[in-house]
Amino acid sequence: MSEETKIITEMIVGASQKAREETSNEPEPELTQPLQWPVKAMIGPGLEGAIACESKIGYVNGSKGWLIYRGYDIFDLCAYSTFEEVSYLLLNGDLPTASELDNFKQKLVSYGFLNQTLRLLMSSPVESMNTMSAIRLGTLLMRRTITPLDLEDGNPFRADFINCDEDSIPMETAPKGEVHAIYEFKRPSDDMDNNEACIHLIAGLATITAAVARIHQGRMPIEPDPDLGHAANLLYMMTGRKPTPVEERIMDIALILHADHGMNASTFAAMVVASTLSDIYFSVGSGIAALNGPLHGGANEQVVRTLMEIGGPENVPAWVKETLSSKGKVMGFGHRVYKAYDPRARVLSVLAKFLAETNESIKPLFDTAQSLEKEVVSQLGTKKNIFPNVDFFSGIVYSCLGIAPEMFTPIFAVSRVSGWTARILEYLENNRIFRPRAMYTGEFNKQYVPFDQREGKK
Repeated sequence: MSEETKIITEMIVGASQKAREETSNEPEPELTQPLQWPVKAMIGPGLEGAIACESKIGYVNGSKGWLIYRGYDIFDLCAYSTFEEVSYLLLNGDLPTASELDNFKQKLVSYGFLNQTLRLLMSSPVESMNTMSAIRLGTLLMRRTITPLDLEDGNPFRADFINCDEDSIPMETAPKGEVHAIYEFKRPSDDMDNNEACIHLIAGLATITAAVARIHQGRMPIEPDPDLGHAANLLYMMTGRKPTPVEERIMDIALILHADHGMNASTFAAMVVASTLSDIYFSVGSGIAALNGPLHGGANEQVVRTLMEIGGPENVPAWVKETLSSKGKVMGFGHRVYKAYDPRARVLSVLAKFLAETNESIKPLFDTAQSLEKEVVSQLGTKKNIFPNVDFFSGIVYSCLGIAPEMFTPIFAVSRVSGWTARILEYLENNRIFRPRAMYTGEFNKQYVPFDQREGKK
């Protein structure tokens, strides 16, 4: 650890101590033990509260503000680890040895060279595409250029997989079906295994995202530098400038913070597709598609716009009063899961403050953000458990690093692909296709009316 980045570690340790002072040390017993199927759960709209599977990858305790990866507290990982190490941890279950980490890093750099994929991507009108659409396209082009899956011979032989609707055959695995998944596609012998595909996707999505950023700037993509780490390469490929140690460390921490977050919408979308035994590239593409939705990704872009709209700390009280009285939403506050201070926001807040102190153009935004946080928490924190979430400060951090707002959500995907792929691998070990039901509320016993008798009738 260099002297330049030591202060960042100290800030995160300080944020960690404050968080631990405000929470107890007991996990939720009803959500942290092996399941005995079938289970009973109170389920709300959108499957809220439903238990879909077991997982050893990540744990979120919303009432206490905890985020755990494979048993490790997010504050410790941000203070002492790297995104490469965290990605290895999520995929493999343990922290790597020195040789394992070195091998993993070498693969990330090697797999980041996607010249053929980028040539195909640039044949599309990327400069006029939504950035999330462009990186999703790039992910699917990776599938085409580094696997045989898009070729006719690369498809599973139809006689080798389930040949009818899954409702009409035994389910693949326990609790009600076979002990092992027996209805598996027979993949071509030269097909890349899923573990390597995961590393390809982690490396490749960074390259694709950086290329999309460059193309949107009217510039040509830049190849990764073999001498740089993953976070540093991401910034280098996006901006064309090698980052300082401080910038690299902060980007690294931001990627760690977003790597996994329970059974969120994009993770669930990716796992649903994987559960059909589709391939991991299509599965990750589905995760990107879900993250594109404004209810899941993109709030940090709106936070920055809101701060600019407010115009300064002195305008915050009046703006909050008007917004709350009109039942408007304050972007960057509140969370579907957290009823305490989001631990990711605790880390990002100190990073945003640190960066903004030396950035004259961003400092007014951060001052406004601090004032907005104080005002909203004073009115809604104790009363409604509404606190800043991960999006409130992340946009300020990214802006200080020279990243355009349109790239904020793609950066999220660059990180979350580690969690998506890790959870897909884990779920496929005991796969069972996702198959919830809907409550039918339609009619019965309606009489069919021939076409020539329907005119003028509803």
